[in-house]
Amino acid sequence: MSIADEKYVSLTTYRKDGTSSAVPVWIVDAGDGNVAFTTASTSLKARRLANNDQVKLQPCDMKGRLTEASTSVSATARVSPADFDRVRALVKKKYGMQFHMINTMGRISSMLGKGPMSDAAIIVSLD
Repeated sequence: MSIADEKYVSLTTYRKDGTSSAVPVWIVDAGDGNVAFTTASTSLKARRLANNDQVKLQPCDMKGRLTEASTSVSATARVSPADFDRVRALVKKKYGMQFHMINTMGRISSMLGKGPMSDAAIIVSLD
């Protein structure tokens, strides 16, 4: 099973001081050996990637609890606003109704000033 087949993966990024930070994300196969997900270009994970493009991916549940007996995969990642529409379509196809529910909640939060909408893709190149 490929990491792209997982429903959720824990994405570990690194702060400027080298401290790791992990969050669960959806993941899709972006082709050419890459995986991807969408996020706001102003999110902490996107900002951390600007300083350090090294990441780790590991299967997890929706709360970020790592899947038992799974191993992490090292990778490099980059923020790509230009790939947003393509990756968003892949996420929508894979996650279906769950995508629509999260997207609706995101729109409401954005209208209430509680955070930006996703506007960038994160392209992850597996090592």
